[in-house]
Parts: sequence; structure tokens; C-alpha cells
Amino acid sequence: MPYFEILCGVAVLLLPLYYYLKSVYRFWENRGVSGPQPIFCIKSTIKLLLAKLSSAQFSKDIYDTYKDEPMIGLYISKSPILILKDPELIKTVLIRDFSSFTDRGLNVHERTEPMSLNLLMLDPVRWRPLRSKLSPMFTSGKLKEMFGLILECADHFEQYLNKIVAKGGPIDCREITAKFTTDVIGSCAFGLDMSVFEDEDSEFRRIGRQIFGVDLENVIRLKLRLHVPKIYDLLGFIAPDRRFAPFFTKVVADTMKYRKENNIVRPDFINMMMELRDHPQKLGDLKLTDTLITAQAFVFFSAGFETSSTTMSNTLYELALNQEIQDKLRKEIVEHLAKHNGKLEYEHIRDMEYLDKVFKETLRKYPPGAIIPRRTVTEYTFQDTKVTIPKQSIVWIPVYAIHRDSDIYPNPDVFDPERFNEEAIEARHPMNYLPFGDGPRNCIGARFAIYQTKIGLITILRNHKVDVCEKTMDSYQLDAATFLLAPKGGIHLNLSKIQN
Repeated sequence: MPYFEILCGVAVLLLPLYYYLKSVYRFWENRGVSGPQPIFCIKSTIKLLLAKLSSAQFSKDIYDTYKDEPMIGLYISKSPILILKDPELIKTVLIRDFSSFTDRGLNVHERTEPMSLNLLMLDPVRWRPLRSKLSPMFTSGKLKEMFGLILECADHFEQYLNKIVAKGGPIDCREITAKFTTDVIGSCAFGLDMSVFEDEDSEFRRIGRQIFGVDLENVIRLKLRLHVPKIYDLLGFIAPDRRFAPFFTKVVADTMKYRKENNIVRPDFINMMMELRDHPQKLGDLKLTDTLITAQAFVFFSAGFETSSTTMSNTLYELALNQEIQDKLRKEIVEHLAKHNGKLEYEHIRDMEYLDKVFKETLRKYPPGAIIPRRTVTEYTFQDTKVTIPKQSIVWIPVYAIHRDSDIYPNPDVFDPERFNEEAIEARHPMNYLPFGDGPRNCIGARFAIYQTKIGLITILRNHKVDVCEKTMDSYQLDAATFLLAPKGGIHLNLSKIQN
């Protein structure tokens, strides 16, 4: 009899839980949206948390399974997520009805991670006035002013390349390209000499490695931030960020103080932030605190060097595997420079059509952001459907999966720059290529990233050849522990001087 009573007690406790979970996991079924069973989502969530599965591969697996569906409903833990496949629905979210999807869906953790108060992650209320004031920093006119600074960094880079080629042996492409982009960001954003080429232990390069390093603390913080944000908030009381916030706070404060005391004005990011601090009325009700200023410098530095350096190294990897493409690209670079007496001008970058095709094809295969997230700021019903999602719903646009869709890009694993000739581009829906996102909340630094990356590639390829070596990975495997798309184990290639 006691056993029966115990069983009854257990049943009484479990039944409410059963019906609660059943109601939770019928969210998409009730809306007529197809998707994987909750048990699959639970298993996948565990793999994501344990860094056994990358978000890029996770989204692609689901995308490919539901090939003919315009949208897919799934669950991360108990949270419903809507994946959009139809390009018109994607355009609606990013552009047409942007006002309903102004939130990126990335949580700000002010106490645990002060640097999360950046433009990428800010809520719509604080994002809008800040974006409008920072946008002038990234216009073509401003970029043209900084072009000379980028070329100076390219000269430093070429001297460094000559030194490492003379030493011989395989090179870590991600490391050497990160040195270049760190040097560029240091000059164009902070007006500082990062000393990355002369000093192997450069403080800024060390910090850069730590930001995107696959160490235990980074992996734990990333997974908690993405999957259990409320728990991550609590870490602010016991384990706040003590690595990046103090470093960047000091750098920004010291730089601003020195410039003010010495009346130094430069056409860079720090100067713009100083102007906003001195004229806070330009931001309306948004209070420009020291932490907010530092957070913008942090994201400019981290995103600015990592995404471009990864794209450069991915390009070099593909060129090493496809020598005929590399030869064709080098021929364009050499002929163009010869035409202009070896000088590289701002306007010349746009004239290199094959370079542009190679660059775009690299971002097609390896978009740094595998998923574009959005969060609704109001209840929303998708036009021509009966699907209504409540406020605070998360929507994913699976960029990596779209870029690898064989119906859009035949033989998607083949590196083919001709996918981006004019005829091919016109035949595709514009929402089927989204390396920088689209709409009002696209990547603010896209133009800067394009020029920085192309100049870096020109610097390498004009006088050097890249080849595979014994350390080159047999196949490109995604690192499941990183926030941005990256290869597991790095990219190692041979670099040799071309005898002209």
C-alpha cells in the first residue's frame, strides 16, 4: 500500500509537468508550422551547449531536412525558434517590416559583460540613436580619408611577409592576416601603433587572441550567453568579465585624455566618440557613459579584425586549392598595378572585378555570421500566411544554409567566383546572399571590411604564391566552440616569393 501511495504522489507531481511541456512543445504545431520533433531539438541543444555541434551545421541540417518548407519551427530548450527559408519572408523581416524586427535578439549583460553594450547587441531604443550618429564614420567619404592609413599598414604587412617567407616553413594564415587587420584597426579606429609585426607578444594581438580563443572560459561564457541568458546575468555578481572590460576601458580613456590634452584631431573612431561625448544632446535621451563608449570601441576592434582576417585566410585556403583561380587573380592584380605605375588608389579597388568575385565567393562559402537573428518587438502575422508569432519571438535567417543550398548555388562545395558575374547575380533573389545582412540593421562596417580585406589580399598575392602543405587540413571542419564561423585547427599553408 505505501508503494501505491508513493506512485500516486509521483504521478500527481509529474502530470502537471507533462501537460506543461506538452503545451510548450505544441507551439508550432498549433500554428501549422512544420519542424523537427522536440526530442531532436533537445538532443541538438545539448550538443550545442557541449560544443559538439556548430550553429552553422545545426541550422543547415534542419534547413536541408525541410527542403520544401518556407519556414521551420524548432525549439532551443523550451524556446520556440522560427527559421525562415523563403527569400520574400526574409526580405519582409530585414527590410519591409523592419520596424517589427528591430531587435537582433542578442541579450545585453551589463553587469556580467559590460562590453556587450555595443551596437551589435544593443536593444532597439538605444541602438537607433547610436547607429545614426556612428554611420557617418563608415561612409565612402570617410573611408577614402582613411585609405592612406590602410595602405601604410599594408606596407608594414608586406615587410613582415618578406621576413616570414625568408624563414621558410608553413604559415598560420589566420595569425598573419589577424596581425594585418589588427594593425589596420589600431590605426583607423584608435590612432595607435599596435606593434603587431615587430612584437610577437603585442598586447593588442594577445587580447585579440583571447577574445576569440577557444579556451574553457570563452566556451562556457558563449554557451551560457546564448542558451541560458538569465543564468549568465547572475554571473555578474560572482564572475564578471575581468579580461576585456578593464583593458579597453583604460585604452579608450588614456587615448581620449592624451588627445584632449594635446589637441590632436584624427579622422577616426575615437575622435567621433569624443565629439559625441562633448555634445551629448546629439543622442537625445541616450546617455553616453564611459562604458557605452568603450563598448563601441571594443566591438569595432574585435569584429573589425576577426571577420576580415578570417575571410582573408579562407580566401587563401581556397586559392591554394585552386591554383588556376589564384593565377587569374594575381594576373589581374599585377596588370592593374602596372597600369597605374604600381600605385594603389581608392578608386582602383572597385575596378578589380575578378578580385570582387573571389571575395564574394569566399563569403558565400564561409559567411562569418552563420545565422542572422531577429526578435519581434510586437506580435506579428506573416503576410499571406496564418502564422502569427507573439512579441519577443526569435527568428533565425540561416545564412550558411542558404549559401550552401544546391538549388540556389549548384555544386555549393565548389569554389567558383563566376557565381558572381552580373548575369548570375541578376538571376538570384538578393536575399539569397547575405554575408553582411541587409536592411537598416545590417553590418555598419561592411564597406570598411571589404576594402581592408581586399587590400590585404592584394598585398599578399601581388608578390607571393600560396600552396597547400603537410599541415593543411584535409577538409574544412567547422569549429563548434566559436561564435563566428571558423575552421577547426586553423589554416596552414606555404607562402613563397614570386620571382618577377
